Amino acid sequence: MSTTPTVLLVHGAFADAGSWAGVIEELQSDGIPVIAPPNPLRGLASDSAYVASLASQIDGPVVLVGHSYGGAVITVAGAMENVAGLVYVAAYVLQEGESLGELQGRFPLSPLVSNLKQWTYPVPGGDPAVEVTIADDAFPAVFAADVPAEVTKVLAAAQRPLAAAAFEETAPVAAWQTKPSWALVAGADQAINPEVERFGAKRAGATIVESEGASHAVAVSRPKEVADLIREAVRATS
Repeated sequence: MSTTPTVLLVHGAFADAGSWAGVIEELQSDGIPVIAPPNPLRGLASDSAYVASLASQIDGPVVLVGHSYGGAVITVAGAMENVAGLVYVAAYVLQEGESLGELQGRFPLSPLVSNLKQWTYPVPGGDPAVEVTIADDAFPAVFAADVPAEVTKVLAAAQRPLAAAAFEETAPVAAWQTKPSWALVAGADQAINPEVERFGAKRAGATIVESEGASHAVAVSRPKEVADLIREAVRATS
């Protein structure tokens, strides 16, 4: 059984696992085992169950890393016994019994809220459900203001929608209550108010790094900063 934790990267809404490419390259250059699975983005209960199942099948300890909505997912999935630590990247850090909507509702809303586009998708045996993406014309400023325009254009076209119901689901557990945590706050985030990130991280007792001027897509624009924090978590939990 390996003593070096495997890093499991969980992307958030409006992104896919490819958003971790620069971070993966950084970690692999240090010989750190890393996996970046697709996050289904269908709801907190089902998404966290999926990530927890993946973590349980990894031999040895796991460090879960969550970006954005992925932070809520790792908060729940991190209760697995072999999860050694949690890293939040421009992320929601929920308390037990709290939803995304409740947490962000305590702070001024970010520009994301007024720039969401609604879609529907079929649900077996029921009415179509609602999912959301960011309007294409707002995507650069809201999600990736510090990413080159040609890259942002691709990211906007490749958005993964988030089920709207995910904003209302509550976390049945908060793994940070029993696991060490680290957090990167993106100082110029226009998708999640940085105060939301900062509040959740402080409440969790996380080791916090502030990335001044960073957009929500900090893993794309500043992969070394993100990887450095993950390296710190890996060292601390090895």
